[in-house]
Amino acid sequence: MAKQQLLISFASLLLLSTTLAFVNASEDQSSSSPVPPAKHHKKVDVVVEGMVYCQSCKYYGTWSLTDAKPIPSAKVSVTCKNHKNILTFYKIFVTDEGGYFYAPLDGYKREGFVLDHPLHSCEVRLVASPLPACNSPTNINYGLNGASLRYENKRISGSNYEAVIYAAGPLAFRPGYCPSS
Repeated sequence: MAKQQLLISFASLLLLSTTLAFVNASEDQSSSSPVPPAKHHKKVDVVVEGMVYCQSCKYYGTWSLTDAKPIPSAKVSVTCKNHKNILTFYKIFVTDEGGYFYAPLDGYKREGFVLDHPLHSCEVRLVASPLPACNSPTNINYGLNGASLRYENKRISGSNYEAVIYAAGPLAFRPGYCPSS
């Protein structure tokens, strides 16, 4: 019995020393061979898009955007918080002449938690309207409280670029004064 244990121990030591010699040899070989160039990965950006309107007085007090007009140069903010509810991203974006905003979240970082995904951690809010006759923010689609993002399976791709686009809104301001009908 003792002879058998001695034989097993000797075989184990022999196997271990052979393994170590093989590992050292492969490390020496890999350090002397040239390193292959790194592959170029596509840069993937996160983008939020949406529209900002002026709600018609006819639909005051509702979420209807019937007869609403787009607001050029309106300002919206995109805020993102991490899983600990700490602000990690804030930026203001301005709509184009058609009331459309395209908001690349440059600098937005995910921390690896599911709750740090843009769908869960980012919101869009109304900031300002340039129209004196239509500058009262509404909570249509939660433009005051924070509009959630929607994933609509929309992407823009180039040779070294890809943008994953999320949607928010549409959001709306309303006239400060609406004559009673």
